Amino acid sequence: MPALPTKFYANGLEQQLHQYQGLGHLRVRARGDLLTIESGDKADPTRHARLRRDTATQWTLEIAGYSGVWEPTPLRDTRENLVAVLVEQFGWVLTPQDDAPLNPGEPGAN
Repeated sequence: MPALPTKFYANGLEQQLHQYQGLGHLRVRARGDLLTIESGDKADPTRHARLRRDTATQWTLEIAGYSGVWEPTPLRDTRENLVAVLVEQFGWVLTPQDDAPLNPGEPGAN
């Protein structure tokens, strides 16, 4: 059975991210075999990280570098496991990039 198009995974990934405290500002955009985690203005988003589909069930993790270049990691796993690793080991890349505080009513802000 062929794999579903990547766009079908975007909402689930966004919901998984929002389960973590302080990550309600993040959204997920799907394009090709990529799920990009971003925040900020939709016209000029801040890109934090992305998952690249490698096989039907395996994904790789890339992190946005300071210069805007995507830095691959050696990690390859399921989406769910990669998100857990991203939050737990690379959580600093998911922080808001502006000085505005999170809205207390925003999901994941508590």
